[in-house]
Formats: sequence, structure tokens, C-alpha cells
Amino acid sequence: MNLNELYTELILEHSQSGHNRKHLDHANCSERGHNPSCGDDITLELICDEEGTIKDASFTGSGCAISQASTSIMIDLIKGKSKEEAEKLADIFISMIKKEITDDEELEVLEDAIVFKNISNMPPRVKCAVLSWHTLKEALKNKEKS
Repeated sequence: MNLNELYTELILEHSQSGHNRKHLDHANCSERGHNPSCGDDITLELICDEEGTIKDASFTGSGCAISQASTSIMIDLIKGKSKEEAEKLADIFISMIKKEITDDEELEVLEDAIVFKNISNMPPRVKCAVLSWHTLKEALKNKEKS
């Protein structure tokens, strides 16, 4: 199996998995992300403790395999992380998509999310891949204000 097939399999697996797709009871942070150009629409829910650690996260909504997989992979990555760590991961992911960071060693922190590294070669799909990451940044920013 070549690397592209492995990446495709991982994206399909996450897009079809329901392990992060559910309403999160007692969420204390929620943000909707919507991409009107393709119809991707998610609501990200977080439970953050007083110190700002993301104790749990989930999402509801619909969209293409790329947006759903990116959201699920992101949630796996941010659970247990501090607000600052999650924001840094989002910045690294977005920089990877923009090809501002290309060094695989720097990108290792993204774990499975690195499968989206070459999504910028498909410009119409970029917004799908980054939707949840921008939604996370907005959710954390709004949480800070409250």
C-alpha cells in the first residue's frame, strides 16, 4: 500500500467513524463553523476546565469526507490539551495547509492530521480541511471572552 492509499484510507475511516460525532452534554464552549461554498456545516462542542484544559470535545453536523475527517482527527488531537496547545496545533495545521511549514519534523505534532499535508494541491478542498481548525480557534477565542 502506498502512502496516498494509506492517507485516503485514514480519511475515509475518520469520516465514517462516529466516535467524535455526538452532542456533548455539559459542553461549556460551542461554536458553529459553516462553509457556504460547499455546504460543510459543523458545530464543535468542548468541555474545558477552569485551567483551560480541553477535557472532552465532539462535533455534530454534516459535510464532505474531508471536513468530517479533519474534524474528527482534530478532536482526537486536542483532547487533554491546554487551550494554548490546541491553538498552537491549529496554527501549525493551517500553516501546513498554506505550505508555510513543510518540514515533516515540525509537522509531527499533528500526528494523523498530517494526512492533509497535500490538500493544498486541491484548492477547492482546502476550506473543507481547515473548517474545523478555524472553528476551534474561534471557539477558544470566544471562551476566553466569557
